[in-house]
Amino acid sequence: MRNKTRDWKPDSKVQSARPKVQRPRPEEVKTVPPNRSPQSASIYGVLPVLEALRANARRVDKILIAEGSGERRLTDVIELARQNGVLVSKISRESLNKLVAPGANHQGIVAFAAAANYVSADEIFNTAQEAALIVVLDGVEDPRNLGAILRAVECSGADGVLIPERRAVGLTETVAKSSAGATEHVKVAKVTNINRLIEDLKERKVWVVGTSGDAKMNYTDWDWTQPSALVLGGEGSGLHRLVAENCDVLVKIPMYGKIESLNVSVAAGVILFEAKRQRVSSSEFNVPNLQNKQDRSS
Repeated sequence: MRNKTRDWKPDSKVQSARPKVQRPRPEEVKTVPPNRSPQSASIYGVLPVLEALRANARRVDKILIAEGSGERRLTDVIELARQNGVLVSKISRESLNKLVAPGANHQGIVAFAAAANYVSADEIFNTAQEAALIVVLDGVEDPRNLGAILRAVECSGADGVLIPERRAVGLTETVAKSSAGATEHVKVAKVTNINRLIEDLKERKVWVVGTSGDAKMNYTDWDWTQPSALVLGGEGSGLHRLVAENCDVLVKIPMYGKIESLNVSVAAGVILFEAKRQRVSSSEFNVPNLQNKQDRSS
């Protein structure tokens, strides 16, 4: 019998000199050669980056600034990035030099444009079906894994994917290629805090189902016909402790061989298609009657 109780709680585990200011020339807006960086297309120079943010901030995935760069001339860039939730990080000038064409005048700043547009989390929530099926990724860093997850999400008909703004891969060209075109169809949103997102999902009466090899419940025992958010952890480390504790329930895929766990993208596909199987075979899913489900506020 599938467990729908709200009381179950998971176990707790888990310098460089200031550069001379120069007006960037139009030809300085270039893409990084494919063999120089696994990231998506780059834009460098203060004004080109600023204009890219003004034109389509949602497409800018992240911005890197060289340590020691003049802060005053970058104020507008940093402020606009903050307003639009674009990650800004500082790295050494030597590391930044490796991300652009040899001899390029990057002026201490490089922006990476995502291979596909992000949407807002609200857009995913608002377009989800009554029995929502949403995927939340807690720190997936391998672009090939993210691409494969997006492919599984698209093929299983899930509503969208939510990823953290920091310490996780974004929609790079490698992700787009690995997804086999799924980035053109799957809604992906960035969020600043996974734990706040979980609370938001609960308020929207969506059950939050985490994955853990230590879980007591098999993934097939959960009733996936209910509005559910599947939370998957990053490679190796799995779910962060607080994220696991905040989930309503933890489930596992039982292992029968000598290896302890599946790749995160494979696990996503296995669970999402189980959810789809239950929904297709359930008459309740075809004629939704959510009042008969466990009260999400209990």
